[in-house]
Amino acid sequence: MRSIVAAVSVGALIAATSLQALASLHSGSLLNGTISQSYSSNNAWVGESVVLTNVTSDDGSGSVSGGKLYGTVTSVQKASQGRPGKISIGFTRLVNGSGASYYVNTTVTKMQANTKNNALKEAGGAVAGMLIGNMLGKTLFHASGGGIVGAAGGFLLAKNNRENVNIPSGSVVQVQINSVTRRQTH
Repeated sequence: MRSIVAAVSVGALIAATSLQALASLHSGSLLNGTISQSYSSNNAWVGESVVLTNVTSDDGSGSVSGGKLYGTVTSVQKASQGRPGKISIGFTRLVNGSGASYYVNTTVTKMQANTKNNALKEAGGAVAGMLIGNMLGKTLFHASGGGIVGAAGGFLLAKNNRENVNIPSGSVVQVQINSVTRRQTH
């Protein structure tokens, strides 16, 4: 009899904690977590799984602590000439540290994303363009000055060459909850 009463008491405590967490999770709530693996616009794909660990409430309420957010890559744009690399991620399920599970709709509000500096490539493009322009100017027109035009063209070509976005493993990601619903367990 005591074990039944204890089990009912524990169940009631878990239910009350879950209801309290759900009440404090609402549209506009911010959660912070750590991304579990690296992603790059060079090789990520739509539908690829994404997991945030150590998810906590940003408001200090403790409504979410030690949770996990599960989602997917929702769009990818590989970098190319004139197109910067992009990655979009969305999360659809939150599991709180206590094990309570929620369906969520989120928007990523902050994420550490790295791109390479293009300055060296731009300088190299200008030098290569200048050399080619000089060579063509002297060969075709028996004049100088082609180097300046070539340098400008080489710089602009390199300037328009975009880099892929990389999200390193261990990066902190912040998401805003747009909607939340308690997931029913059977």
